[in-house]
Amino acid sequence: MSEVSSPPEIVVTGATGLVGSRLVSALDGGPWRVVRAVRRAVRDPHTEMHWDPVSGEIDRDRLAGAQAVVHLAGANIAGRRWSEKQKTLILNSRVAGTELISRTMASLERKGQVLISASAIGYYGNRGNEQLNEGAASGDDFLAEVCMQWERACQPARDAAIRVANLRIGVVLSPDGGALAKMLLPFKLGAGGPIGNGRQYFSWIALDDVVRAIRFVLEHKTLSGPINLVAPGTVTNREYTKTLGRILSRPTILPMPEFAARLAFGEMADALLLSSTRVVPTVLTGSGFQFQYPLLEPALRHLLGKA
Repeated sequence: MSEVSSPPEIVVTGATGLVGSRLVSALDGGPWRVVRAVRRAVRDPHTEMHWDPVSGEIDRDRLAGAQAVVHLAGANIAGRRWSEKQKTLILNSRVAGTELISRTMASLERKGQVLISASAIGYYGNRGNEQLNEGAASGDDFLAEVCMQWERACQPARDAAIRVANLRIGVVLSPDGGALAKMLLPFKLGAGGPIGNGRQYFSWIALDDVVRAIRFVLEHKTLSGPINLVAPGTVTNREYTKTLGRILSRPTILPMPEFAARLAFGEMADALLLSSTRVVPTVLTGSGFQFQYPLLEPALRHLLGKA
């Protein structure tokens, strides 16, 4: 009797985060067997492996058994006001972990086939109305520097002929976390409004499409390098505000002036709230990926159960 082959393993870091938890649910029971990379003690050796990017510890043997790694781990950019200490944490949490995985994969005799590593559209910085595809130059602010170092940390894997894809992810929309979850209460209370002049571009993507895009990149072996994960229907902050208010049947007449945003959020306000980043998903659409939610209003109606 012939042996039944086991499904290929895929290691996921950041598996408890907004994107990671949904990705693990989508992949479990499918053509992959998911192994979660955890920093605590391993509870189930069949579904977990240990790693600690701070101390440089990683289970090399378990990583050698994986055909793919999806690396999503990193400190929350908007978790707290930026101090120099917090900015160092944001940078190191991305670069150190990525370097550890990339170097380890490159050094293994039995190497994985692909490393899919998160990045962000912060790579491009504040660019006004300029349309930004994957070939656009980087910005010059803190988040742009973080993203550049984050992506460069994958170089050992590239040098070892491992396929590397850097996902430049936009604002992920989900009522379960992230920007949309934080906006819901003030908007429901009628306290929503444009930020600054409202003309800054807001490049978003529905959580469902993030997960579908990651699977698409996993399965399409010609895809590598930077890949913008944003919906084609990029909108301005004012358009986003009006759309969300209309769906929630609430007014959106209380703007947040630039000085108020900076007073409340410090340097983070310029990078996350007032910056204009008009990103287009050229690689995905050119490769045949079909967005389930390419336009903002249908996406928000789906996410909020207002269809």
